[in-house]
Amino acid sequence: MTNLKHYDVIVSPVITEKATLLSEQDKVVFNVKSDATKPEIKAAVEALFNVKVKSVNSFVRKGKVKRFRGRLGQQSDIKRAVVTLESGYAIDVTTGL
Repeated sequence: MTNLKHYDVIVSPVITEKATLLSEQDKVVFNVKSDATKPEIKAAVEALFNVKVKSVNSFVRKGKVKRFRGRLGQQSDIKRAVVTLESGYAIDVTTGL
């Protein structure tokens, strides 16, 4: 188990249409470090936002091949975590930390 600090585990919130729809179900999506584990993500969210976490689902979004000015490029793989909060808790990701 790596020893990451809470600010090191969570990279940024994900603000997409799908993530916004999940927020109505008490779920928040974060970009996390690629070597972060589910217990580390849970501890970081609970410590940084003062909320109770019910569960953490993590996945790796594979990098896409994109064109930029006619040249092919490869985006990086990104690990994301969907954090389900206990009922009664909420995180407003638009305000920042």
